[in-house]
Amino acid sequence: MVNIVEKTITLNNGKKIPLLGLGTFSGERKGDVVNAVKVALNNGYKHIDCAAVYGNEKEIGIQLKEIFNKNEIKRKDIHITSKLWNSCHDKELVYKHCKKTLDDLNLEYLDLYLIHWPVAFQNSDPLGLTTDSKKDENGKPIFKNVPLRETWEEMEKLVEMGLVKSIGVSNFNVQSLIDLLSYAKIKPVINQVELHPYLSQLKLKDFCDKNNIILTAYSPLGQNKSNILTDPILVKIAEKYKKPVANVIFRWCIQNGFVVIPKSNTESRIIDNINVFDFQLSNNEMDMIKTLNKGNDGRTFLPCNLWGIPIFD
Repeated sequence: MVNIVEKTITLNNGKKIPLLGLGTFSGERKGDVVNAVKVALNNGYKHIDCAAVYGNEKEIGIQLKEIFNKNEIKRKDIHITSKLWNSCHDKELVYKHCKKTLDDLNLEYLDLYLIHWPVAFQNSDPLGLTTDSKKDENGKPIFKNVPLRETWEEMEKLVEMGLVKSIGVSNFNVQSLIDLLSYAKIKPVINQVELHPYLSQLKLKDFCDKNNIILTAYSPLGQNKSNILTDPILVKIAEKYKKPVANVIFRWCIQNGFVVIPKSNTESRIIDNINVFDFQLSNNEMDMIKTLNKGNDGRTFLPCNLWGIPIFD
């Protein structure tokens, strides 16, 4: 269990990552996300989670450049993650897309670079210079047989070149991790997955714990498809600590040893979300929250519906 005052966790390569960060996925106006990054960094956040497919890295990069140029917040003190999209898995595309992300974010290096999903799509551009994928007659992406080993070896080269400090994965199940670990020269430090009290990923956590891979929780509130914020058990615990239910969930994540990256474009929520280091849930409360797990029934993001592939089924 993570101590109340600990704000970072150590990865399997010895580097540290802040336990709470700002997620930047948003279907809303790009300007809202840019402002969210500014609010977060000006209010003590040390961790920003990005991805090329979110379509807002260039706008975020303008904000980062402005903030770092003031020298009040230094680049070395901020952990920045990005992700390689599914249409960019080919060995000749990995470097190109990492470099594009760095250029868009106005950075010389990433602290962490993740393979976003363990599946590859055909790129819609013959030169592979976009994150867009080719679609079939039903509008679903066309898959491409790119060996995961090929992509991972290119990710390892990014570390050797100094473009990224650490590499990891996202949305990988145990089977994908077993395959990856069989040949990885550089072990993944993180597996970023949907994770919250209704989907606590207990078996995946056990496997990752045994292999010294940290889980990062995206959608820690279950997106807007979940009634998790009104769950009676969570509401009762929140009332005891005079905290929002969201903060209880983030604290539960942190005490389980998860990194958590809630997203919000609302200034007051961004500021409130980081206030999770001044209280600690009891063992009994942690056990109570553990009973809320619904397994796959608690999952709110279903790639099978979007892409027609049962990654989690």
